[in-house]
Amino acid sequence: MGQPGAGHTAGVTILPADNHLGDGRIDNFIVDSSVHLTTGILVLVTMTAATLLVGRHAVRGEALNRSSLLVMVVAQIVLIAQILLGIKLLDQGQGIVQLYIHYVGGLIPMGAFLLGGWVARGDSPRSSRILFGLLVIGYVSALMAFFIGRSFANA
Repeated sequence: MGQPGAGHTAGVTILPADNHLGDGRIDNFIVDSSVHLTTGILVLVTMTAATLLVGRHAVRGEALNRSSLLVMVVAQIVLIAQILLGIKLLDQGQGIVQLYIHYVGGLIPMGAFLLGGWVARGDSPRSSRILFGLLVIGYVSALMAFFIGRSFANA
């Protein structure tokens, strides 16, 4: 998992700079793929919570409350972290053999959140229903991306 003399902390290995490209910057941070897996599980947990909460508001015909909005923000932050970790892993040469559907499927939930911010903020009953539909699409896509990614990681 790292090289002798390299620092190691919670899934992130910091390699000493040995070229002119990194010199202590992001190129010298090696992220273990298990961090991506753990964050992927967090994406599924937070997306499940957000989808269920927004669905509850949609069924009841009400606008979102603060706690539902907070859960959506947390889901978005975890999703952003997951996307950035995936990009870093690709930069490290990992995940090259995975199907592109894994990458596309991983970005669709962010698109659902973005579209929701443009057309359905959850501030009215109709808006909550539209947002719920978008979150269902994003959630199914996140599930698909997670399980496709796991199948290639285990292959």
